[in-house]
Order: sequence, then C-alpha cells, then structure tokens
Amino acid sequence: MSSVRQIVCLANSWKRKERCIAGIDLKTGQWIRPVCDDLFPEDGRVPQHIRQIDDQEPELLDILEIPLAETCQAFKFERENLTILPGKWRKVGKATPADLFQFCDNSTEILHNSSKFVEISYLNSLPFPERQTLQLVRTTRFSIEPQSTSHGGSLWRGSFKTVNGKSLRYVNITDPVFAHKLDYGHPLQQDYLLTISLSLPWQPPDWEGEAPCWKLIAGVIELSKDEVAIAEIDRQMQRVGWNIDRGRNYLIQNFQKRSRRQLTSEELQQFLQHLRSLPACEDDIPY
Repeated sequence: MSSVRQIVCLANSWKRKERCIAGIDLKTGQWIRPVCDDLFPEDGRVPQHIRQIDDQEPELLDILEIPLAETCQAFKFERENLTILPGKWRKVGKATPADLFQFCDNSTEILHNSSKFVEISYLNSLPFPERQTLQLVRTTRFSIEPQSTSHGGSLWRGSFKTVNGKSLRYVNITDPVFAHKLDYGHPLQQDYLLTISLSLPWQPPDWEGEAPCWKLIAGVIELSKDEVAIAEIDRQMQRVGWNIDRGRNYLIQNFQKRSRRQLTSEELQQFLQHLRSLPACEDDIPY
C-alpha cells in the first residue's frame, strides 16, 4: 500500500556523498525519514536524481510531497523510516519556524540519554514505536568549533543547551547549508531550532564494544527575535493556563488584532511581558 505524504523538511544532511532527508508530517506531527532501501540497502541514502525538485535541493521549511510506502523493511532500529516509491517529488509550500514550535521536544533527554551516542542494542530492546532517532529542539545557547579531517578539510561541531536545560557538546554538524555559512564566517546567535538525528552504527578507531549510533545536528533553523518571542509566548500561555481563545480576546482588546503574527515587534514584547506578570495556573505549580 502506498500514499503521497506531505512533510515539512527539517533535514537535508550529508550522508555518504548523498543526502539524508527527514521531516515532520504536519497532519500527524510524526517524523518521517524517506529512505532508498532498494537502491542503497546498506544505508538508505537519497540520491540527487530522486530528491531534487527542478534541479534544486529541498530546503529546510519546504513542504514536500513524496510518494512513500507505509513501512520500511530495513533499519528496524529507526521508527521513522518509510521506503521511497517511484514518482516525482513536489514542493507545495513553505512553513515558518512558528509552525514548528509545537513539535519541539525539549522536555525529555535528547534522543534517549545525555550521551553523544546511543547503542543499537538499546534501540532494538525498545518497542518499535519508541525507537526514536529524530528530535526537534529549541536552543538558548549555541557554540561551534572547527574540526580537522584526515583529508585535510574541516568539519564543524556544535554545542548547545535547550530551553529546558538539556545539553550536548561537540556534536558533528551535517547540515551542508549551515556548514557552508560557517565556512564564510556567518555570525552565530543563541536561538535555533535544531534537528538532532542518530547516525547509522559507526565505530571509531580503538573503540571497545559495539558500534554506536552518534548524535548529529542534521538541520539548523535560525530564529529571529520575533520568532523567539512567539515561542516564549506559547510557553507563557501554557504556564498561566490561557487557551487560544483567551489569547485572541486579549489581542483584540489591547491591540485590535486577532493573531500574534499581526503584532509588531514592540507589541509582541508587550504581550509577552503581560503574560510573564501573571501567576502560574495551579496545574503548573510543583508540589
């Protein structure tokens, strides 16, 4: 059984001279990683002639239509994989970072633990729906450092802390667009949406034990000041127990506007400061 699925692209990262594509189905909120397990049974990488649309690479935040099977028979330690079927990929829209805040998973460990890797035996021990290998997080701190390679080139590694205080250090960045920006001195900020992915099992030299799956920064989305304010408004509304209707009524009464996206930067900050001044609802108070 097959279908065409729509995902918002959150990773188009390096994978053995080709790419790994991943994104979230906006209807279900579930991660999907399209894989070419017939062409590349060893790793499922997606070749250029399949993934490109009118000779252009899919960009982060593109909404893509992709013909996919309902399952994938390979890589059973990854719950998100679906086999790519014959057919043309299409770009049908563009998401905004604000569309994605609801999918950020900052409340748990970053992919199962606080380490830089996860052992495949652990993943295989979990029920299949719990074999998570992709996660979207929002950062409050972010730093980078170059890393020399054996071929004389350089890669970039990132360290970050999420809004809920979880952190990872010295994680390889496999987002080619962001890495290219860093090569040319692109200035850093602190607020990003990051797609964290697990690699296929890889064993460094002199490694003892089974080959682990390494955590990677596979997609980097920079957030503007207004986008950070909108994300914080979401958190504060949850803290004080406001639903969408109550928030909209406040905007109408105070700004004569019905949506946060209609607010100016100054108005966003005013709304945020008002929410911060309110006490937490009882459900949010720890006992």
